[in-house]
This record gives sequence, structure tokens and C-alpha cells, in this order.
Amino acid sequence: MKLIKGDKVKVLIGKDKDREGEIVRSFPKVGKILVKGLNIFKKHIKASQGQKGGIIEKERPLLASKVALICPSCKKTTRVGYQIDKQGNKYRICKKCQSLINQKETK
Repeated sequence: MKLIKGDKVKVLIGKDKDREGEIVRSFPKVGKILVKGLNIFKKHIKASQGQKGGIIEKERPLLASKVALICPSCKKTTRVGYQIDKQGNKYRICKKCQSLINQKETK
């Protein structure tokens, strides 16, 4: 998966279409990401010993294919590519402006 924690993304499909947020957690095995403040649902909690009951709001994971990365340098939604330098380090790059997305090397 090309999206990692801390990336800023824009939702392309669904009830939160055209909203932006930051990735809090990624689930690469299932291809999903958790975006802060997006895809919120309400859950009814029954009162138990020491806890109050009520309705709480939680975030649900989104499919990674439903979001697009926002490039930090050109501020446009883009796809992610990879580039390998002469030392063999692999970096993520923006497909539109060809700039590095993050300075940390990927595995």
C-alpha cells in the first residue's frame, strides 16, 4: 500500500466525498486506512458496571482505493510513484510534480 500514517488525503467516493483528512492508522493487509474525522458512524452503548450508556461516534476505516493523496509540495491530488537513488534507497514521489513526498526511505 502506498499510503502511510501522517499522509493528507482527499476522499473521492462516498458520503464524505471531497473532504480532506490525515491518516491516523493504516491496515495494509486488508487495504484500508483510518482517516481522522471522516467516515464517522454512531454506536449505541449499553450501560454496564462503571460505564454510562449512550450514543458515541467512532471512525470507521475507508478503502485505500477511495482516497487520493494530496501532495505536500504542489497541493494537488496525485498518485504515488517510487524512485530508487544510487545508494539503493527507495523514496515515494508525486506523479504530477515529481517531488519527494517524504524524506524517509521506504522498505
